[in-house]
Amino acid sequence: MPTTTPEHDERIAKMTFSSVYPLYVAKVEKKGRTTEELHQVIAWLTGFDDEQLQKCIDDKVTFEEFFQRATLNPNAHLIKGVICGYRVEEIENPLTQQGRYLDKLVDELARGKKMENILRAG
Repeated sequence: MPTTTPEHDERIAKMTFSSVYPLYVAKVEKKGRTTEELHQVIAWLTGFDDEQLQKCIDDKVTFEEFFQRATLNPNAHLIKGVICGYRVEEIENPLTQQGRYLDKLVDELARGKKMENILRAG
């Protein structure tokens, strides 16, 4: 698996959460999941409630700011697997890894995985 490049890491850091959020919503809804389930997944990873999440969207925060504001779940390290060609547990840049954690959780939700498994409860 390739490792991320500094350019890739920088692109993720500067991307706004508000530009990606509608894509997450569309992805999960197309597969029959709900925005509420998406918010549950995001809350598990970041600690954000709906109000805090909406503020991140309204403020057009970058992913860097998004994860600076977040309280990352202590079990986030249990998120493993490949997303966008990268093995998430092997990504060295912490911010890029956190962004890919979120991508992986959204992907699992869209693929129909059980919520307790997505939230690493079992």
